[in-house]
Amino acid sequence: MEKLIDLLPSLQDKLQDKPLALYPESWNQLENGQLCMADFGSYDAILFWGRNCPFPTDEVVEIDQLPLARVPLTHETAVCLHHLLPFTAPQPVLGQDRSFGMGDRLGIATLGHIRAIRKYDVYPIFAQQSMREIKLMNRTYDDVLDRVTFQVLQAGFKKGYGADGDHLKSLEEVRYAIGCGYTMITLDCSEHIRGEAASMSGIELEALRPLPAALEQEYLGRSFQLTGDVSVQFTRTTLHQAYLIYGEAISFAKSIYDACIAGSSVELEISIDETETPTTPAQHFFAANELKKAGVVFKTMAPRFCGEFQKGIDYIGDLAQFDEEFKVHVAVADHFGYKISVHSGSDKFAVYPSVGRMTHGRFHVKTSGTSWLEALRLVAVAEPALFRELYAYAIGVFPESRANYHVSTEPEQIPDISGMADKDLPSLLNLATSRQLLHITYGKIMNETNPDGSLRFKDRLYRFWREHRAEYDSILERHMDRHLSLLMPHM
Repeated sequence: MEKLIDLLPSLQDKLQDKPLALYPESWNQLENGQLCMADFGSYDAILFWGRNCPFPTDEVVEIDQLPLARVPLTHETAVCLHHLLPFTAPQPVLGQDRSFGMGDRLGIATLGHIRAIRKYDVYPIFAQQSMREIKLMNRTYDDVLDRVTFQVLQAGFKKGYGADGDHLKSLEEVRYAIGCGYTMITLDCSEHIRGEAASMSGIELEALRPLPAALEQEYLGRSFQLTGDVSVQFTRTTLHQAYLIYGEAISFAKSIYDACIAGSSVELEISIDETETPTTPAQHFFAANELKKAGVVFKTMAPRFCGEFQKGIDYIGDLAQFDEEFKVHVAVADHFGYKISVHSGSDKFAVYPSVGRMTHGRFHVKTSGTSWLEALRLVAVAEPALFRELYAYAIGVFPESRANYHVSTEPEQIPDISGMADKDLPSLLNLATSRQLLHITYGKIMNETNPDGSLRFKDRLYRFWREHRAEYDSILERHMDRHLSLLMPHM
């Protein structure tokens, strides 16, 4: 029996829609036949050659006395693939030493991500979206995972990947992601963190809520020795602050864990980073210790580090202070047996060497919007008129979009490109101001409509990216390689 990938001329003769090419790395032998993904120009599909096709089909013809089915890339097809080819399904990966979140707002970045990740000893989380991103892009968790599934199949990536219900804030959201097959939940505790207590005096803290005597007995007058020469101590005030800042968040995490994560294979990440108040190493120790006492099992925690981890740009802050505090944060994580997590990790090149070195290569890092920005870089290169149009639109909606993100860019700082030559437009993606402009306006750009109700940008952009997908994969590979090479210079 010939391999399906050797039958392209026959397929072009038989099928009503003519496949332009087959993706050879997607070929797989199944019990009743073989399959391979095919490029049909404006869309991709799976071809199954054999009897008793397990997938829903669009068209069936016969080649060499065997049925050949064209299979659409639907949710039902993705679910079937997960059972037939388990490497296409997500799996728990946080237990590995190195994990790297690679969110994809557009659903087209996984191939580029795979090209980069294959060079490194790190486990990817390809399906990673927050509820905010899901809503802004009018997507679903099924859609996010389906698109990853098909790109993993297309690339023949069999190492394994995770799926992260990112920055979820309620029991309903967590249950939704788990029900869609997500293997990891990032629980965002920010709405239960009382950062105002960080600036209160002892008298003010006591007036707000007395410090429980049991906590006094456990924490005061002790030095908690961590790894090496690292230790953590509390004064009455710093302990009281930690209790009031994180007490409700700990109770919230406990309730979610008990309701739908305990006893399952779903991995939990605790996020306490989405606040204005940095997490001191002592507060990190307190939160981790109290979670452990409450029976909450988690694989990683994301504190709010000192400095600024703003969207789409490099780290802003004192690198010496970051190194000094990060060393203790890592020691806390090591003490309790979980990995430290760095959120808003896109383009934080200044701190990556420290993260890789101080964790001894044991970390979780999240990136997301940077793949969207690289997609726009390609637009700036190859379709400057379209880029100018969406850039002007982004400036108009920037003030409204800022309400959802912490960015330092002010409207008056955004470059005027009216006099800029087309060849210089890609350089805008190297500037902090224009990066933040485009980073946070993605939802507005992709949902803006024309007077007749048609989408102003979205359809044109997806057609463009389809036509230039090889260039996008290459651009994204180089960009993500820059991230990973700084985190893991010797791996």
